[in-house]
Amino acid sequence: MSCPICSGDTDPKFRPFCSKRCADVDLSKWLSGSYALPSEDEDEALEALEEMERLVDQDRPH
Repeated sequence: MSCPICSGDTDPKFRPFCSKRCADVDLSKWLSGSYALPSEDEDEALEALEEMERLVDQDRPH
């Protein structure tokens, strides 16, 4: 089995990754939404847009 990030040999300590670095890269992709699947559901799309707008409004100074 090879590391899904860099294709190197896996280390049993970090399996399925080869190192902590590759495990952290994978975690970062999950947290940033890089692994998200697109949705065809219009309600989910509207909810996501509303949530993004709410988050942007929170960051704006009053």
